[in-house]
Amino acid sequence: MRVLRANGVKLNWREDGDPAGVPVVFANSLGTDLRLWDQILPLLPSGLRIIRFDKRGHGLSDCPPAPYAMADLVSDAEALLDGLGISDCVFVGLSIGGMIGQGLAARRPDLIRALVLSNTAAKMGEAAMWQARIDAIRAGGIEALADAVMERWFSPAFLARPELSAWRNMLTRTPVEGYIGCCHAIAGADLTESTKALTLPTLAIAGSDDGASPPDLVQGTAAMIAGSRFTVIDGAGHLPCVEDPAAYAALLTDFLKEHAHV
Repeated sequence: MRVLRANGVKLNWREDGDPAGVPVVFANSLGTDLRLWDQILPLLPSGLRIIRFDKRGHGLSDCPPAPYAMADLVSDAEALLDGLGISDCVFVGLSIGGMIGQGLAARRPDLIRALVLSNTAAKMGEAAMWQARIDAIRAGGIEALADAVMERWFSPAFLARPELSAWRNMLTRTPVEGYIGCCHAIAGADLTESTKALTLPTLAIAGSDDGASPPDLVQGTAAMIAGSRFTVIDGAGHLPCVEDPAAYAALLTDFLKEHAHV
C-alpha cells in the first residue's frame, strides 16, 4: 500500500501498469474501496499508468469526522494528482467518484483530458433522502441498510450469486463516519451549472438495472456536456464494472484508444 498526504488527509493509493504510460485515474463509489476496479484492469490496454485511490472515509484512507463537502473530496483528488505529478489524465469516476470527476474537471481542466462518468449525475437525490439515510445509519449502523443497498447496487441475477457477500461485507465495513460524511457531500452537491460548462471528451455509462442512478438520470447529465456519449450496459446495476467487467472494459478501451492514444 502507498499513502500520500493530500489536502490534510492521508489517502491510500495504488499504481498499476506502466509508470511512464498515459495516466488513467479511477475514483470509487460510496461504500466501496479501490478494489472496485480489480476485474477490469487485466482487460485494459497496455501502456497505461493506472492510479486508484480510496477517498477519505473509505478503505485504508484517513477517516475525518463527518460531515464532508463535495469540495473537500474534489480538493483531495486535486491534491493527490498534484502530489503524484499527474496531469492530462483520463478520469474514470463511478457514482460519487463521477461527481468528484465533474468537480475536478471544472476546477482544474489542466488535470483531465477526458472524463468517464459512470452511474452518476450532476445531482444525485434530494437532501431529505440523504438525511433519512444518515439518521438510519446513526441509529442502526450500515448493517441496517445493507440489504436495501445491495438491491440498489445489483441486478436480480447478481443478487443470487455467492460473491454478493463480499460486496456486502465491503459496504458494512466502511467506517460509519466516512460513509455518513460522503452522504453529506452528495446531499449538498448540485454540479449542474459547472457540468454544463464542461467541454472535454466525455463518456457516460449507465446500467440498465441501476437502482441508485437509473439510466435516465445518467443520460440527463451526459446531455449537459456538449459532444458527450452515453451508453447503457444491459443487465447490470450500479456497479457494471463488477457485474459485466468485459463489457465495461471494452467501452473504456475504445474511449482510451481515441483519447489516450493507446
